[in-house]
Amino acid sequence: MDIRSKLTAPGEAFNAHDLDSIMEFFADDCILEMPRGSKPWGSRFEGKRNVRDGRATRFEGLPDVHYGDAEHFADTMANTGI
Repeated sequence: MDIRSKLTAPGEAFNAHDLDSIMEFFADDCILEMPRGSKPWGSRFEGKRNVRDGRATRFEGLPDVHYGDAEHFADTMANTGI
């Protein structure tokens, strides 16, 4: 997979509302903090299963949510010591 595909794949998964594909980008011990929730600071989800459930609520609450206008920058000189 080329670098552009790696950078665009998460956005495509989010825009398809494909939770299984989205969760492929998360580690088992991931943490997701969302600005809305029952606490003054929002909601916090710990662990892959709970993060998946939290993401599902996002799509339920905003069924037409779409992420766009993404820009990516890759620095291929980062590991050359220059």
